Order: sequence, then C-alpha cells, then structure tokens
Amino acid sequence: MTLGTIPWFQLWWRLIPLLLTMVRVIAGQFKSRKLRTLDGQATRPTSDRLKETLFNLVQSRIAESVFLDCFAGSGSIGIEALSRGAAFVVFVEESSRAVHVIRQNLTLLGEDGSVRCQILSQKAEAALKSLERTGRKFDIVFLDPPYADADQYPRAFEQLQSSELLNNEALVVAEHSKFLALPAQATYLERRREVRQGDSVLSLYHFQA
Repeated sequence: MTLGTIPWFQLWWRLIPLLLTMVRVIAGQFKSRKLRTLDGQATRPTSDRLKETLFNLVQSRIAESVFLDCFAGSGSIGIEALSRGAAFVVFVEESSRAVHVIRQNLTLLGEDGSVRCQILSQKAEAALKSLERTGRKFDIVFLDPPYADADQYPRAFEQLQSSELLNNEALVVAEHSKFLALPAQATYLERRREVRQGDSVLSLYHFQA
C-alpha cells in the first residue's frame, strides 16, 4: 500500500517523531489540550505520568498561587499550573527554540500576551536576578534543568533564597535523575518528600525562613 508515491511504512516512520513530540494538559481549564514540545534530552519533557504525580503532590497549593517554571522547556509544567488555577506563572528558558514553542503553546490556548503569565528568555541566573529587581515572590517553584547540568540545582537553591524570591512556606520541587542525590537541607529549604518514577525523582522542599 502506498500513499501517493510514499509506501505506508515509510510514512509511518516519518510520523513517529511528531507523535512523540506532543504532550497534553492533564486537568483544569485546558484539560486534554495537546501541547507542542521539542525533541532531544536538552529539553527533555516531563512525562505525563510524572507530571500527574507532581500536581497530585502540590494540588492543594496551586489555586491563586504564583508559580515559577524554571528551565521550562516547552512550558508544559507552567501551563498545567495555569490550567489548574495558578494566578500567575513565570516561564524561564534560555533556549530560543524552546521559548518559541512556549509561545506557540500559549497561543494555542489563547494565553499568549495574557496578564496571567510571563516568559523570560534568559539563563536561569540572569532571570532570577531580573525577578529579584521586580520584587516578585513565588509560592511554588519547579526546577528541571538538563540532567547533565547537575550544578544548576545548588545554584538555584542558593539564588532563590538569597534573592528573597520565595514566600514563606513556599514549595520548591526539583525533578532530577535517580542517579543524583540532592541534599536533605539547603539553608532554609528542607526536603520533605522524595517520589521516584522510573529514572526520575521529584524532591519536594519546604521553605521556612
């Protein structure tokens, strides 16, 4: 069987990358809407299963929260937070390709240019400095740097606290490889829980100054 001049089996293999680069919104205002993402480990998207676990853990805090999606990739996590009722979401992402995908996804949902969100196309360190200057404070922070860049975790923990970007009792959630051990305590951040799924781990930190 052929489709035009392309055998069906060749067409199928061409479609597989497209199927693998879509994720969905799990719950809330945008439930079941599909989102674009990017190929490659540099912007490895959080799986739907792990994303559902994450939001089950923080669901009681999402409504009306100020949420930071740091190392945002395609923006899937921040968009899920918006869908579930976050008051404001900041997406931080240094890759121009990924920022383009975030904007595409927000446009698909009618949220591009919305007063409910902001995109900072900068490295995390520069973006956090920018946020410090605005006086912005967060209730929930999600950190998901490339697994190969493990030094980003302690740097982000330190800067979030020194820049006074966290509201008291804020949650900081780090997604990381099961092969990376994050500290149980980082100044005023105390790890309260670890949840492992496959090769990934969610470490939940509670901030109390």
